[in-house]
Amino acid sequence: MKFITAIAALFVATVANAQVNFTNCVDTPPDIVLSTFSISPDPICIGKEICATVTGVLSLPVIAGAKFSVVGRWLGRIVYQDHHDLCTLMAAQGHPCPVLTTVTSITVCVPVKAHMPNNIPFQLTVKALNGNNHLLYCQAATVLATKTC
Repeated sequence: MKFITAIAALFVATVANAQVNFTNCVDTPPDIVLSTFSISPDPICIGKEICATVTGVLSLPVIAGAKFSVVGRWLGRIVYQDHHDLCTLMAAQGHPCPVLTTVTSITVCVPVKAHMPNNIPFQLTVKALNGNNHLLYCQAATVLATKTC
């Protein structure tokens, strides 16, 4: 049992000290070709705000009805989920819908709910859908969230 605990602690320490690398999780052609995707802060601070920054080229404008979701899974089970109106989030950052294809960088920020897993590495998926239900982007990574930031 000590061995398993030691391995788990080592994995948590490795995840905590590593830069989060998101990977594409698209299953259909997206409306944006991503150049970069990042979140901050890293690690995620529970009870504070997290921001996702996307840079890339839009093939279509982002229109009303767009959605932004954050879903966390641990051992295959959903342990965290949060959904927002993407246009509201982008308007707060100075980019109200419709967001034209000339915009190449967008940051959206959302509060991290208190029930996000604390100090447990879990799979986080950040996804955005356009108002026409086309996929804008989907990014996933193993992340760590903490209450002590």
